[in-house]
Amino acid sequence: MKNRKLGQQGLEVSALGLGCMGMSYAYGTPNGTESIRVLHRALELGMNFWDTAEVYGPYTNEELIQKALKGKARTEVILATKFGFTWDDKGKINGLNSSPQHIKAALEGSLKRLGTDYIDLYYQHRLDPTIPIEDTMAVLADFVKAGKVRYLGLSEVGPGTLRRAHAVHPLTALQSEYSLWDRGVEEKILPTLRELGIGFVPFSPIGRGFLTGKIKSLDQLEKTDFRQNLPRFQAENVVHNIKLVEKLEQLATANHMTPVQLALAWLLKQGEDIVPIPGTKHLHYLEENAQAVNLTLSSSIYDELQTFLSQFKVKGVRYPEAILKMIDTSE
Repeated sequence: MKNRKLGQQGLEVSALGLGCMGMSYAYGTPNGTESIRVLHRALELGMNFWDTAEVYGPYTNEELIQKALKGKARTEVILATKFGFTWDDKGKINGLNSSPQHIKAALEGSLKRLGTDYIDLYYQHRLDPTIPIEDTMAVLADFVKAGKVRYLGLSEVGPGTLRRAHAVHPLTALQSEYSLWDRGVEEKILPTLRELGIGFVPFSPIGRGFLTGKIKSLDQLEKTDFRQNLPRFQAENVVHNIKLVEKLEQLATANHMTPVQLALAWLLKQGEDIVPIPGTKHLHYLEENAQAVNLTLSSSIYDELQTFLSQFKVKGVRYPEAILKMIDTSE
């Protein structure tokens, strides 16, 4: 698989990464054996940029990755993980903590669970409004100096926070949602990243599975599935949002690709500084995703899709209110 550069500090990763969250957390019953097969196949396909976080489980996703890495050279994989959430004894997120003491404990925990002595890309998962971002970056910069972290990133922050953080220590990547059904980063976030030379890692690049066309109703999802609580998946919104999927299916079928491949190819076309991280726990979906890197969208397909997007507005906000409150929107 082709590589792309993230940021200006030297990090090169596969053009498509692998979001590992769903293997352990949020999207139904985990299957560790199948997930390890997916991780191994990802390496065979050249998909070497794996994304996890301490909160996925919590902890179990990092532990799963350590199992998948046994017998592999550490340099075969670019590991990204994240810190910043707190949770109760049932694993439910209940707050944010980026105090220096908490970050240090989080890093040591991730290193141990991943079975490594360094993290390639370390993100703050969400901005802690009680701790100045300058203080957080100073702690993270010390990790870089100590060799425990190679590159730094943030997740779900606005342009103002990006600038303040980048002034303390260069950021390599921002992670946020971006796909055909969520283009909120285009107006202010992407221009800021490009001005500062920061790479972009879109999560949920196929709309949390909605753009596959396989999800028509919440009844198809397990009761524990995170998407049960997302506004865009509620019945009154699905009827409208499915129109985007129908357009994707029409264009994809006419051009000998799947809706997922079209969605990923569209995203990859938005810039060489963009590295999407579609997640899956199934081999056939992994292989389908990987093929998107080799697709070239003709100007006619791209223009027709852009015209449709200019006239279509997704119904429903990204998250429930409690989660939206954790997203930084500083100018």
